[in-house]
Amino acid sequence: MQEETAAPEKVQRWRCPGCGADLQFAPEGGCLTCPYCGHQEQIAPAAGAKVEERSYDEYLRIHPERMGAIAEGALEVACQTCGATVAFTPPQVAGECDFCGSPLVAQPRSADPVLAPEGVLPFKVNQTDASEAIRKWLASRWFAPNALKKFAAHDSMGGVYIPFWTYDAHTASTYTGQRGEHYYTTESYTERDSQGNTVTKTRQVRHTRWYPASGTVTRFFNDILIPATKSLPSNRLNALEPWDLGELKPYEPAYLSGYKAQRYQVALDEGFELAKKQAEPVINSDVRRDIGGDEQRVESVATDYSDITFKHLLLPVYVGAYRFGEKVYQVVVNGRTGEVQGERPYSFWKIFFFVLSLVVLLVTIILVLGRR
Repeated sequence: MQEETAAPEKVQRWRCPGCGADLQFAPEGGCLTCPYCGHQEQIAPAAGAKVEERSYDEYLRIHPERMGAIAEGALEVACQTCGATVAFTPPQVAGECDFCGSPLVAQPRSADPVLAPEGVLPFKVNQTDASEAIRKWLASRWFAPNALKKFAAHDSMGGVYIPFWTYDAHTASTYTGQRGEHYYTTESYTERDSQGNTVTKTRQVRHTRWYPASGTVTRFFNDILIPATKSLPSNRLNALEPWDLGELKPYEPAYLSGYKAQRYQVALDEGFELAKKQAEPVINSDVRRDIGGDEQRVESVATDYSDITFKHLLLPVYVGAYRFGEKVYQVVVNGRTGEVQGERPYSFWKIFFFVLSLVVLLVTIILVLGRR
């Protein structure tokens, strides 16, 4: 009996009805646009589609049928240098790794199933404006090596949708501690006056009485935002905030046309533990406010989380990486606002000659003043 061969997987592509080219998402108009003839098509969400909260407890027991490819026929490739995995849809090609700048030499393969995104925040800043923001940012960096001008001169920033989790939860925190209340006593002391005479004076001295305190504080946390990537430092992504999450769109693969999307590296439950750490200082502040008094001592806090929901989101970031010496430096741009964050090397020779010029200037001034 002859074996039946599997049908090739269909690749989801958006064709221009005018010239047949592939349509790509254009930040300027927020729609699919033909790069050749300019034809535009609006992205229409599926009927009834909306950005919904998902039950955290339910999705911890997720079934395989709730997983799927990020887009029909999507390919993904893993960087063998830094380990980042990105997905893309043909005709786009992998090229270089946006996170470390290394060539992507691994063969792209069909994207593994992932927990489907609930929402996407489409790119609003285009490639040209992102590159210009990088040029301005680099120009403002003192003592940056001249080699960085090459990085700014090319389209070295790749548009990548970065995965994030958001978490909502009700919290009830039971605490024990102490409330400190200030009181003052009058104290006498002696000192010498301006004539050398010993005089007696009084002053108020503050003391604190401590009383036991306990209670419960409650709070609702909405949209605690946690980066689900390990390829970019969390503090750098946090510095790109704020994100206009009010403009989230129900997820449609068409928004990814012409861009890449990174596969999440932080699991759902791992992300929630990070969300708890973000919530801790807020809860601690609530506890201190509830204790009251002039000072507070917090001895223990036990927090119960309930009605936990989450969203898997894709947020737009231009990512660039360049190597200088033996180190990789990353620069990121908020794909909605153009905010730039990154790291840069320092030029030893620029600093050396700057210091040398200051020394020469100082010596010259001293010699001139010495002749007067």
